[in-house]
Amino acid sequence: MTSLAPESWSAPERPDGAPPPQPRDGADAWPAWTAPVALVTGLIGAFVGGIVVVLIAELAGVNAADDPPPGVLLGATALQDAALIAAAIVFARMSGPAWAGQFGLRPTAFWRAVGAIVGTYVVFVIAAAIWTAVVGSPDEEPLLDELGVDESALLLILGMLVVCVGAPLVEEVFFRGFFYRALRNWAGVAGAAILTGLVFGAMHATSSPVEHLVPLAVLGALFCVLYHVTGSLYPCIVLHAINNSVAFGVDQDWDWQIAPLLAGSVALCGLIAWAAARRFKPDTR
Repeated sequence: MTSLAPESWSAPERPDGAPPPQPRDGADAWPAWTAPVALVTGLIGAFVGGIVVVLIAELAGVNAADDPPPGVLLGATALQDAALIAAAIVFARMSGPAWAGQFGLRPTAFWRAVGAIVGTYVVFVIAAAIWTAVVGSPDEEPLLDELGVDESALLLILGMLVVCVGAPLVEEVFFRGFFYRALRNWAGVAGAAILTGLVFGAMHATSSPVEHLVPLAVLGALFCVLYHVTGSLYPCIVLHAINNSVAFGVDQDWDWQIAPLLAGSVALCGLIAWAAARRFKPDTR
């Protein structure tokens, strides 16, 4: 067969001692299309799971279709979280083995992370204050009322776990650990951060006042920047837990109670994320 290359052409030689080029693997190999498809898949799974929860409640004699009680909403939220995590893992594994570290659950420099967290939060607070000055104060979020946190101590505890622990872990693993990483392989850091922020804000349309969606989109993009700067998902999870804990406490008109809620949420998020990183890592034996 006749070659199309000039006779004088030859492949460039590697410098002595240089390692051979490595194929892309892990998160760097996740195709961009997997991000939206995984999101849709996770939402479909959450929708189906929600229907199952409602049907079970109806069979138990609870009017869950017209006015779902807090228990039904908590069950549906748990299934939604599971569906999003499952979708991220399934689509990540299409490109090869997927470990916790590829989703960003890996250590980073402590003080650099602290500085990045503080800087990111300051930028968000300033942006949110400017937005509030322009559009006015938003209405109270209906989510906590729907979860029945004022009805009993048990629902209060479950509501805190859902909002201040579950949401930071699940949303960061899915949106920053998977969604943003897949889009970054196509759109770069800035483009992926903007797109992820917009989707992150839109995802809260059913649980937050419309005035909150723009600040949430900004926060979603800032989380991506925080992830890029620190190279780890841990700072994002910590800041997410801080933000949600403060918002939860303010909504409940708390003062000193916010501090233990914040500390407990951060500690529990960190423990769960660390345990997942330890459990789902490559076998080096």
